[in-house]
Amino acid sequence: MSANSFDARSTLRVGDESYEIFKLDKVEGSARLPYSLKVLLENLLRTEDGANITADHIRAIGGWDSQAQPSQEIQFTPARVIMQDFTGVPCVVDLATMREAVKELGGDADKVNPLSPAELVIDHSVIADKFGTADAFGQNVELEYGRNKERYQFLRWGQTAFDDFKVVPPGTGIVHQVNIEKLARTVMVRNGQAYPDTLVGTDSHTTMVNGLGVLGWGVGGIEAEAAMLGQPVSMLIPRVVGFKLTGELPAGTTATDLVLTITEMLRKHGVVGKFVEFYGEGVAATSLANRATIGNMSPEFGSTAAIFPIDDETLKYLRLTGRDEQQVALVEAYAKEQGLWLDPAAEPDFSEKLELDLSTVVPSIAGPKRPQDRIVLANAAQQFALDVRNYVEDDDEAGKESFPASDAPATTNGVPSRPTTVTAPDGSTYEIDHGAVTVAAITSCTNTSNPYVMVAAALVAKKAVEKGLTRKPWVKTTLAPGSKVVTDYFDKAGLTPYLDKVGFNLVGYGCTTCIGNSGPLPEEVSKAVNEHDLAVTSVLSGNRNFEGRINPDVKMNYLASPPLVVAYALAGSMKVDITKDALGADQDGNPVYLKDIWPSEAEVNDVVANSIGEDMFNKSYQDVFAGDAQWQALSIPTGNTFEWDPQSTYVRKPPYFEGMTMETTPVADITGARVLAKLGDSVTTDHISPAGAIKADTPAGKYLTEHGVERRDFNSYGSRRGNHEVMIRGTFANIRLRNQIAPGTEGGFTRDFTKDDAPVSFIYDASQNYQAAGTPLVILAGKEYGSGSSRDWAAKGTALLGVKAVIAESYERIHRSNLIGMGVLPLQFPEGQTAETLGLTGEESFSFTGVTELNEGRTPSTVKVTTDTGVEFDAVVRIDTPGEADYYRNGGIMQYVLRSLIRK
Repeated sequence: MSANSFDARSTLRVGDESYEIFKLDKVEGSARLPYSLKVLLENLLRTEDGANITADHIRAIGGWDSQAQPSQEIQFTPARVIMQDFTGVPCVVDLATMREAVKELGGDADKVNPLSPAELVIDHSVIADKFGTADAFGQNVELEYGRNKERYQFLRWGQTAFDDFKVVPPGTGIVHQVNIEKLARTVMVRNGQAYPDTLVGTDSHTTMVNGLGVLGWGVGGIEAEAAMLGQPVSMLIPRVVGFKLTGELPAGTTATDLVLTITEMLRKHGVVGKFVEFYGEGVAATSLANRATIGNMSPEFGSTAAIFPIDDETLKYLRLTGRDEQQVALVEAYAKEQGLWLDPAAEPDFSEKLELDLSTVVPSIAGPKRPQDRIVLANAAQQFALDVRNYVEDDDEAGKESFPASDAPATTNGVPSRPTTVTAPDGSTYEIDHGAVTVAAITSCTNTSNPYVMVAAALVAKKAVEKGLTRKPWVKTTLAPGSKVVTDYFDKAGLTPYLDKVGFNLVGYGCTTCIGNSGPLPEEVSKAVNEHDLAVTSVLSGNRNFEGRINPDVKMNYLASPPLVVAYALAGSMKVDITKDALGADQDGNPVYLKDIWPSEAEVNDVVANSIGEDMFNKSYQDVFAGDAQWQALSIPTGNTFEWDPQSTYVRKPPYFEGMTMETTPVADITGARVLAKLGDSVTTDHISPAGAIKADTPAGKYLTEHGVERRDFNSYGSRRGNHEVMIRGTFANIRLRNQIAPGTEGGFTRDFTKDDAPVSFIYDASQNYQAAGTPLVILAGKEYGSGSSRDWAAKGTALLGVKAVIAESYERIHRSNLIGMGVLPLQFPEGQTAETLGLTGEESFSFTGVTELNEGRTPSTVKVTTDTGVEFDAVVRIDTPGEADYYRNGGIMQYVLRSLIRK
């Protein structure tokens, strides 16, 4: 029950129903607030308890100073938690382990139970092994169940063992698309109250739901577990960046072009740790599908959230996707009553402002390794010619033609070239070269939820077929929609056969290529790429293109709209300027250009209007948690604690609570630490904890082999996240990681200073030697450390390797928080200083003093760092809130929550 200090409790009547609400206008200053802060204000009004959430916290939001730096901590209580299976499995593993730990410490195991609705969507496990055939989907599903049976049994057990925990089975769709099409409420109803739907999710792209006016963002799995168990999310009232939209998108551009433009602008502006909120006349002209696409990319520009207010477009989408009329009426009435309804002319109080005229957006792609590196499509071939030099050896082959003139347009002189002949299984031959598009994937929640770009892709395929074009033979083409609704409207519009004919057959309903589950390239292509060290490319309609993420054979990755993915599959090379070069020849030998097969806006809108209806969503989601016969047939254990299988290579009991007592161990200074890795800028959570393929000659591969797992059954790091033994061995094992203390290497290597001459060794092996010697470890890093996915294993693996501190130039929000959640101290170099300017080589021994001030209930602003080589500096302590300090004192967030549960 709320303390209701502001007399805000009221009643809202909608139709025949009445709901308790908490009126925002009871708080002075609320009217001028941005939409997102109004949602936070309501959250505090409703959960005010006089202790953790007080009247002063509520006044702090009402009196928010838009220009001040964040300093006021608040406790945000999300209405629900959403997970995907890569991050969700370790969450449920941790909850199961916590139940046992509670028992061992004399508590009640049933206290470890979600107190808010928690939903998990299995979408990250399907791999696009099979492609280009009518039965690819069925074969991939069979392989998925074969590989993941243990994980799926474990999740089915969790669905029965934990209250208010539901699982959306495999083959349904991508978590964020399922969220906006089914799970999101926009306005939540629970225990007679109506309030804004809010959430945290274990995937960074949880922000897609911001397009529906739902405030939520990605957190690490460990934070999500705490939220499920009733712990509020500790945060500072953020700065809010207002992003004004004006005008309308011009013909020939897509939502993808828009979002890549916004990503570039906001990453350049700097929005890490801030909310972004869209406003202005252009918002009303932005479809819900496009809003969701923009919201989805929030992690790519670094903001916590990227939200749109509620308006008629929101209601229209809720109706289309099958929400009942009472719910739609409630959303409208509640939003208007609380001042959450969009006023296109309003100018709320924002901390900073940017503006984009939508009419200036031009066709774009992004790459070859970061989403914010936008390239104007007309400049793509020219930019590739420059970028490819970073990925190839200088072998004096520049200037050669990469293809015979009959196969593709001539390349620009000066572009590195290494033409390689490939023999296909049918005996035919073709040539590939640097820049060959070997993966073209329509994939990822970002775009597969948007019917306009999906229909545009299908129409490009249709027009290409009619001209006699098809994909080049070296291109692996895959279609992985975000929900079954996409297949339904393709079928209804008669477009599926055309996608099939250009090779974009259905491969599964899941993230596939965007998460690294692209599956192997055809054997002959892979062999040619590796034997000749070709810098080949992928083009995908995803949100992530980090190094080593998409496919181990592919060095350069580009984000593009679905219709451009089809176009690049036809062209077959990034050397082709698809804005002016021919994609191929028609039946009569005439050149076919992109403009010849690009659909008009009217064509796309006509198909969308006539092929998508409410009935499709009702049919697809009518029994969304039940699953098919294969899911229901999985055998599961019973009981409120899990029966761990000691032989399992997927699900094992982790060591987080071993030796834990009810009393905390005082925080200690760190002495004699050695550097495990010295890293550069933009090291992502993919670099730290890869999700893709496991190589046989790595520590993780050797572990699986030793446990009787055949190479073909290794699966991926992402699917093995329930087994800490695999994941420790995979930490810092990305094939593209460059550790500066092991120059000349690429991958999970370091130097082991426990041995004479400090030989190069695997990071995992070195860490075991350091831990055996009692030597703490440290990571040195550059800017934007830990950007990318909200991957809790990037922090869990770091901690289990024995790393006690990280010193970086700057952090992405989620990873910094996750490090604290695992008991690792995040430190920052002094302003303007770097490892290089301080003369640090990574060969030093480090000591950290001043950390013990935390034992006195204070968080030091800096700690003294000294090395055995005489370097000395004050590192900034990035424990940003009192709540985070509590987690660190307890050795981590899970230990804090466990002790709190037992003491209740």
